[in-house]
Amino acid sequence: MKPPEAEDEGPEHPFAQYVRTLGRGPGRSRALTRDEARVALRMVLQGDADPHQVGAFLMLLRYRGEDPGEIAGLVEAARAATHAAPGPVDLDWPSYGAGRTRGAPWYLLAALALAQAGHRVLMHGSNAFSSGMPTDVGLAMLGLRPAANRDDALHQLATRNFAYLPLTALCPGLDRLLGLRALLGLRSPINTVARLVNPMDAPASVDGVFHPPYITLHLNTAQALGRQRLLVLKGGGGEAERNPAKPVAAHLLAEGQCTELALPALSSARANGTDLAQLWAGGAAPAEAATVQATIALGLIAMGQATATTADAAAAGIWQTRRPLR
Repeated sequence: MKPPEAEDEGPEHPFAQYVRTLGRGPGRSRALTRDEARVALRMVLQGDADPHQVGAFLMLLRYRGEDPGEIAGLVEAARAATHAAPGPVDLDWPSYGAGRTRGAPWYLLAALALAQAGHRVLMHGSNAFSSGMPTDVGLAMLGLRPAANRDDALHQLATRNFAYLPLTALCPGLDRLLGLRALLGLRSPINTVARLVNPMDAPASVDGVFHPPYITLHLNTAQALGRQRLLVLKGGGGEAERNPAKPVAAHLLAEGQCTELALPALSSARANGTDLAQLWAGGAAPAEAATVQATIALGLIAMGQATATTADAAAAGIWQTRRPLR
């Protein structure tokens, strides 16, 4: 005979199995398989998990440590939710940095310069927890605006080779999960997942992380997903932005192989200004201009348009020949 409390419990919630798999005691818990992770996040994004379960799920994923196979499954669910599909994009540029060292989005000028040079760049992201200038504020300083949705992003790509698609427009469900950081007090693996979504199947991506251990995670996950090219580095505030004041190690996934690239220092000072429009117009700001040129080089290497030894010279040429934005 069952005790009274057992009779009152009712059937187990379908999502409970994923929380249980992650949360069993030492020696019994494990990472989710790729298939399990895909199904679990799909349930979360479809509203099929209780909010208590969602919080437990995200924090258990974080506590156990992010596993490449598990993250690959989560990315696949996220891509389905974003209706990821091939688009006219050469370079995918995630922007989710919120580190303490993040300042003005100089990487935005690098992406726009690459776009003027004929490379189609899709930037997507969220700066909800950033201590620096949000990307959409940087766009407004330049007289530009974020894309309202995927169709609007495609229109902007067609007209200026660049679009910034906020995560809230790309996938509101993922954006809400990312926003749980304010409630839980910690980032969750959704930050990693969003960076790797690549919503228009660009053949190349450039990605910045705040903590170096995430570099290997991003590369291994991209390999599991069969990505063509991905350049990852510890960037300013977690963004794909290169500090020209010191040598930087970038890590390139290409043709299934990962290579570490040593990029030299280019300047004696680090950018600390905020006026993006003035710099684009030719204002004298050597450290900021060096940051932009160094970051342009990252995009060129990511796309296979230059090598670690030729990228800086090519980037300088692209920056010097930029045109007024309109």
